[in-house]
Amino acid sequence: MALSLALTNFILFFVGALLLYQYSNTFRYYFRVCFLIGWMLGMSVLVLPAVALRGRNVANMRVLRFVMLPLKYILGIKISVQGATNLNLEGPYVMVANHQSNVDYLGMIQILPGRSTLIVTKEIFYMLTVAVVCWLSGFIITDDKKTADSTSVMAAVADTMVQDNLRIWVFPEGTKNYYTTMLPFQHGAFHLAVKAQVPVIPVVMSSYRPFFNKKIQRFTPGEVTIRILPPMKTEGLVSADVPELTDRVQEAMLSTFHEISEGTREQE
Repeated sequence: MALSLALTNFILFFVGALLLYQYSNTFRYYFRVCFLIGWMLGMSVLVLPAVALRGRNVANMRVLRFVMLPLKYILGIKISVQGATNLNLEGPYVMVANHQSNVDYLGMIQILPGRSTLIVTKEIFYMLTVAVVCWLSGFIITDDKKTADSTSVMAAVADTMVQDNLRIWVFPEGTKNYYTTMLPFQHGAFHLAVKAQVPVIPVVMSSYRPFFNKKIQRFTPGEVTIRILPPMKTEGLVSADVPELTDRVQEAMLSTFHEISEGTREQE
């Protein structure tokens, strides 16, 4: 009797959840957001022993890529990549990308070249095992958003980058931006590129507004276009040139963002 009652309750709960997912935008939004975060946490626990055996090494990014790639299929996110050959450079370089939400990581994982890692802020430690796996995969974790923009920190990273032949991915906005524009870029990534005298490769992801909108709590399957722009050289540039380089890169990225997001409207 007790078993039958428990089974009935489970079936009712399951059917109720399916109906809510089908007809409630709010339920669907939070379910998919929690699933995305839960997947990252769950997979980090699963792969932690494997990456720990190798120790801190950017080669562990291959493991992260393996466990993250299925997410785009599960969530129904179709990703179209333009200009992928612009990443086929020998040696180190800096990739800068616009930052909209955790969905960014699905596109990033798809295009990230070998010997790549990220600069992230200490907020990643709120995700516990995710932070440990990321650190073991060579992520460069800064103390806070201000240090991410400091010349001294970027100088130290530049030395490591050149010595270890790394490609560094940076979100220069410094935080997630849910709107159909870009926040002012911090200078840290560009100080890094100038210090190391390596190219900057802009990566632009189209607006997620048609399928992901935090304000109105919408998260459905959708399509993302990623356009990788030609490398911008930094040879011969010095620290005084960083503001101009930053502005030039942001202007190119913002123009591209509006172009590949054509038809997307700000929804208030």
